[in-house]
Amino acid sequence: MTGNNTQEKVEKAVLVGLSAHSLNNDENATESSMEELAALLETAGGRCVGVVTQSKDSPDPRTFIGEGKVAEVKELVRAMEADMVVFDNSLSPSQQRVLTEELGVSVLDRSALILDIFAQRARTREGRLQVELAQYKYLLPRLLGMWKHLERQEGAIGTRGPGETQLESDRRHIRRKISRLEGELKEVRRIRGVQRERRIKNEVPVVAIVGYTNAGKSTLLNKLTGADIPANNRLFDTLDTTTRTLEISDTCTVLISDTVGFISKLPHHLVEAFKATLEELEFADLLLHVIDASNPEWRDQAAVVDELIRELGAEQTPRLEVFNKCDRYVGEIRPHGENIVSISAKTGEGLDELLEAIGKRLDSGARRVTIHLPYDKGGILDALYKEAKVEKVDYSETIDVVAVCTPKTIGQLGPLVEGWQPHKEPWEE
Repeated sequence: MTGNNTQEKVEKAVLVGLSAHSLNNDENATESSMEELAALLETAGGRCVGVVTQSKDSPDPRTFIGEGKVAEVKELVRAMEADMVVFDNSLSPSQQRVLTEELGVSVLDRSALILDIFAQRARTREGRLQVELAQYKYLLPRLLGMWKHLERQEGAIGTRGPGETQLESDRRHIRRKISRLEGELKEVRRIRGVQRERRIKNEVPVVAIVGYTNAGKSTLLNKLTGADIPANNRLFDTLDTTTRTLEISDTCTVLISDTVGFISKLPHHLVEAFKATLEELEFADLLLHVIDASNPEWRDQAAVVDELIRELGAEQTPRLEVFNKCDRYVGEIRPHGENIVSISAKTGEGLDELLEAIGKRLDSGARRVTIHLPYDKGGILDALYKEAKVEKVDYSETIDVVAVCTPKTIGQLGPLVEGWQPHKEPWEE
C-alpha cells in the first residue's frame, strides 16, 4: 500500500478573466492580475490548468462572460478534468449560481479564493475571528446556491474554515453568528486600545510595516530585530500582526509591527474585518511602505497600498517609502529623494540608512542623564521606571540614577538632573 492516499489532492482550476469597457480599471482582468490569480490559486493549494480571457463592452447580467464563452470554458474544464473555475472578477451571487450549474463544477471568484487562503493562514484567535466574520459576510447572500455544491465539494478550496462545519444552518443563524463575531472583535479592539494607551503613556513610538503582499515585509522585520517570522516567497504569508522592539540608537527605542500584505481587488468586507489588525496603522507614528523594487508592476502595487492606507484613515501618518530588493531593481536609476530609502532586506544593504531615517523622524530628543535624588524623594524613582529608560541606580549620599529621559521628564526633574540649566526665553537673557 502506498502513502499516496493520505496526500491531499491538488485541485485543478481553470482561470477566467473579463475585461469590459463599462467596468472600472481595477475591476477588469489584466495579464498581471491573471498571473496574480494563478499565484493565489497556488497559495491556496490548487493548480492552474487553463486560462480563458474575454473582452466585452459590459458583463453579461446572467453568466458574466456570455453564453459562447461559458461553452468554451465548459469544454476546457472537461478536457483538462478541472475541479473548479476561478474568476478574477467579482461575481454576483446569482451569476455564481448560474455558472456553477452550467459548468458542472464549483465556481469561485477572487474574493472567495483570498478568503480561503486567509482561513488556512490565520493563527491567532483574533485572526481567526476576522476571517470567520469575513467569510460569513461573503456567504450570507450566496446561501441559496451553496448547499448542493458544498455537499459535493467538502474540504475543497473556498469551503474551508466555517464553510464545511457551519453552513447547514439558516440565514438567521449566520446573522446571529456575524453579530457575535462583531461583538468579540469589538472586545479585541478595546483590549488593543488599552495596550495602545499604555504605549502612548510610555512615549514609545510605533512603526508599522505595510506593503503589497510578498514585498518582503517579514524579511525586513527579521533582519532589523532578529525576529524569527517565517519569510517565504508566498502570498499572504503573514496574517497576524507581529510586534517587536527595535533599538534605533541608545536613546531611541521603537515598537515595530509587521502587517498583513495588501493586494489589488481585496474584498471590501475583508478590509472591514481586518480593521482590528490594520487600525494599528492609524495610531502608528511612522509607516514603512515596503515596495518590491524588482517587480515591474511596483507602481501599480504601491498605488493599491496607498489607496488602502487612505481607506483605513492613516493617510496623515508620516511615511517612508522603502524600496526593497534594490539589488534586483528593474530600472536604471534607483528611486531616491526625501522619505525614500533603497534597501535589500536579504543582503542587509541600506539598512543603516533606513535606521537613520527612522531615527531622524522619531527621535524624541531623549538623552542620557544622571539624576541625583535625595532619599526623601525616593518615590520619584518609581515614576522614572514608568516614564524613562532606567539604566543604572547607585545608592550613596543620594540615589544616583542614570536614565534616558525625554525633554519633558528632564524639565519636570529640573535641578535634580546633573548639569541642568534653567531654560530662559530670549527676552530673559
